[in-house]
Amino acid sequence: MYFDTPPLLTDAQFAQLAKIIHADSGIVLTEAKRGLLMARLNRRLRTLGLSDYAGYCAFLDGPGGADERRQILSAVTTNVTAFFREAHHFDVLTKKVLPGLIDIARKGGRVRLWSAACSSGEEAYSIAMTVHEAFPEAARHDFLILATDIDPQMVARAEAGIYSENSMNGLGDRQREAFFVRSGDTYEVRENLRAIMRFAELNLHQDWPFTGKFDAVFCRNVVIYFDEKARQRLWQRLAQQITPGGHLFIGHSERLDGPASAAFQLAGPTHYTRKHLARHD
Repeated sequence: MYFDTPPLLTDAQFAQLAKIIHADSGIVLTEAKRGLLMARLNRRLRTLGLSDYAGYCAFLDGPGGADERRQILSAVTTNVTAFFREAHHFDVLTKKVLPGLIDIARKGGRVRLWSAACSSGEEAYSIAMTVHEAFPEAARHDFLILATDIDPQMVARAEAGIYSENSMNGLGDRQREAFFVRSGDTYEVRENLRAIMRFAELNLHQDWPFTGKFDAVFCRNVVIYFDEKARQRLWQRLAQQITPGGHLFIGHSERLDGPASAAFQLAGPTHYTRKHLARHD
C-alpha cells in the first residue's frame, strides 16, 4: 500500500502510542518526536495494509498487538554506533579492567562482560577484540561476552557479524586481518571472536532472564531516552547485577544519578566501579 497523502496522527493517537512505547521500554517521546514517529510508523501501516492510525491503534489492541509492539520499538529506537566508539573506555578495559579478570579466568573463575545495548554489534565486537588481544585463549576459559538489544532486527544483524567497508573505519589493517574475513565489499567476523560471545534480545525495561552477575557492563547512550524514574531504576538494577569491584561504562552525555549512585565510585570519565558490599547492603 502506498499513500497519496501520509495518514494523520492525531493528538490522542500520538498520546496512545507514546504511552505504549513508554510502558514497554521506558523511552519518552515528546511532541518534538511526532514527525519522527510518523515517518517510521508509516512503513508499518503500509506493511500491514492499514490506511490510517485509527486502524493501527485498533490493531495494537487485537491478537497481533503484542508482536506489533515489538515492531514499534524497532521503529523508534535509534541505532548509532561504531567500532571503538568512545575509545577511552577500551583503553580502560585494556589497562585497568582486563588484567584482574584474566587472572580470575586463568585460576578457573567465571568472567562475564555485558554489552547491554549492542545495536548492530560494533560495541560488542570491540569489547571482544580488546579481550582477544589481551587474552587470546579466552575461549578456553569460562569467559563470555553477552550482547543484547531491545530490537530483534539489530540483534540478528549483530549476530550475523557482517559489516560494510564504511563500517570498518575505526579499525586498523591489523584488526581487520585478525578478526574479519573479507568478501568483496563486506567483512565478516571470524570465529575467534564469536567463540566468546552470545547474542540475545533483551528489553532493559522488563524482566532480565539471568541471575549471575557481570564483571563489566557497557550501557552507553541508553538512558538519554528515558525519563528520570526509568533511568534511576535501570541504574539500581545494574548496581545489583554488577559484581563488587566491577565496572560500569555509560555514554559521554550521561551521568549516574539517584539512589544507585551511592553504590558506585566514579573512576574516570563515564566510568564507574561498583563499591564493595557493606554488611547491610
